[in-house]
Amino acid sequence: MTTRAFLSVETSLTGRRWIGPTADEDRLAEAMAQSTRLPLALCLTLVKRGVSPADAMAYLAPALRDLLPDPLTLKDMGRAAARFLDAVRARQKIAIFADYDVDGGSSAALLIVWLRAMGRDATLYIPDRIDEGYGPNVPAMQALAEQNDLIICVDCGTLSHKPIDSAVKKGTDVVVLDHHLGAETLPPALAVVNPNRQDEDGSLGHLCAASVVFLLLVEANRQLRGEGVQGPDLMALLDLVALATVADVAPLTGVNRALVRQGLKVMARRERIGLRALADIARMDTAPTCYSLGFLLGPRVNAGGRIGAADLGARLLCCEDEAEAKALAARLDELNTERRDIEMRVRDQALAQAESRGLDAPLVWAAGEGWHPGVVGIVASRLKEATNRPAVVIGLDGGIGKGSGRSVSGVDLGASVHRLAAEGLLLKGGGHRMAAGLTVEEAKLAAAMDRLSDLLARQGAGTTGPADLKLDGLLMPAAADRALVEKLEEAGPFGASAPAPRFAFAAMAVSARRMGESHLRLTFGDGLGPKLEAVAFGAFDTPLGPALSEGGHARFHLAGRLELNHWNGQTKVQLRLEDAARA
Repeated sequence: MTTRAFLSVETSLTGRRWIGPTADEDRLAEAMAQSTRLPLALCLTLVKRGVSPADAMAYLAPALRDLLPDPLTLKDMGRAAARFLDAVRARQKIAIFADYDVDGGSSAALLIVWLRAMGRDATLYIPDRIDEGYGPNVPAMQALAEQNDLIICVDCGTLSHKPIDSAVKKGTDVVVLDHHLGAETLPPALAVVNPNRQDEDGSLGHLCAASVVFLLLVEANRQLRGEGVQGPDLMALLDLVALATVADVAPLTGVNRALVRQGLKVMARRERIGLRALADIARMDTAPTCYSLGFLLGPRVNAGGRIGAADLGARLLCCEDEAEAKALAARLDELNTERRDIEMRVRDQALAQAESRGLDAPLVWAAGEGWHPGVVGIVASRLKEATNRPAVVIGLDGGIGKGSGRSVSGVDLGASVHRLAAEGLLLKGGGHRMAAGLTVEEAKLAAAMDRLSDLLARQGAGTTGPADLKLDGLLMPAAADRALVEKLEEAGPFGASAPAPRFAFAAMAVSARRMGESHLRLTFGDGLGPKLEAVAFGAFDTPLGPALSEGGHARFHLAGRLELNHWNGQTKVQLRLEDAARA
């Protein structure tokens, strides 16, 4: 039975069907509002997230101590922490081999900051994306093994059998702290701590690598306390965990939500020199949010690994010198601007190619000669968002393609890519549910993508059209005041698997004006109470801008997210408009 469209919007101005709360969700929200005295709009949001009336108050104030798992529930954790502490006590030389993205850089910074607090240091090694590719390689691991007693691989290593074996044979211990999907056999490391090992139960599979590293430090501190030694302050490190969790698009559920919520509070104190410098150059003038982490800070930290020096981001995150931090932040900002230009060119070519191939298949993919490997993942994200299908984008160079993929909810891309590698269609490949990387011979490219499309189709990819717009409920403009917005924020933070609440406003009279080349600012109301302001960025790149600005006296249903707009010392409620339909 098809659910009735909310406000009868079967096809909005952007081509989406609106889906509102079910009758059961309405009843549960009413019951929650009566028993808790919370605003009904907030109760609708909580019910949408599966929160019961009995759990509502605890959900709004998540305590990390109640949600943080015992680190020893992860296999090899005890062995990894003990070896790490042995190296610290004995002043052995430690090397950290990290991935070149935000999760890898944050993971490395966590270890480096903790070690410095203990009066120790470590050698940081991050491979070059183009010359070395993802993860440990034999030459690098052998070189590190000759100079170090312990190598810790963070956000990589689970599939690196030969490189790790080459280090172990030189007498160096290797510990892996990762979250990428594991194979049936593990590399010959002393410990492989990974919630996505095949012999784990998957209950912590949503953790990013930085969270796995944080749990190692929790266990290390616990072992130190058992010896009467006070370890470094772990709560002060949660800004790095939050950054990695959001930037790696880990689901903001369970302990991830608590980690990010607390991490945002730590970041708001602006005590980490590198993040403070980066926030300033990104012109962040309000308290950090998940948006800040995902769209302002994260892309800049990533820029070094994408098109510049791979270690710039990690060095910034653990930087202790103000002048150096400002210089690193400025360089990353420049690289991010350059990255955007490269991305735009590749995106236009990839979208044209994907459209010519057809956008209704289970997999949307594109490949091009000379496409920069540092932007193919971002372009894959853009294709995924545009089509609501898993997407893979590959850059070809000398008969070899290096690509990246992004998936949609409910479709495990990493597992399918891993299977392709096992079947020999890929030179290598791996990842997790929502993202994956791969290397493929150009001669096998078409066959590999056909096979991947088939595997994804079996999981349900390609069975839906443009994504429905899911709404938490209906509001009147008079109800959308500052107190409600602040209360709704308590249900956050919002991000992957925990979208910000979206509300509809029915049959609004609209006054709109163009802002810049493509943006739209409007005022709307129902004629009975105060009016609200709204903003729609990029509206004139979609049907929203022309329809709303030329609507005359027509009334529109509006949908979007409520937020507080801080400007010139004033704070006002505004709607971040996402969609509209003629009433």
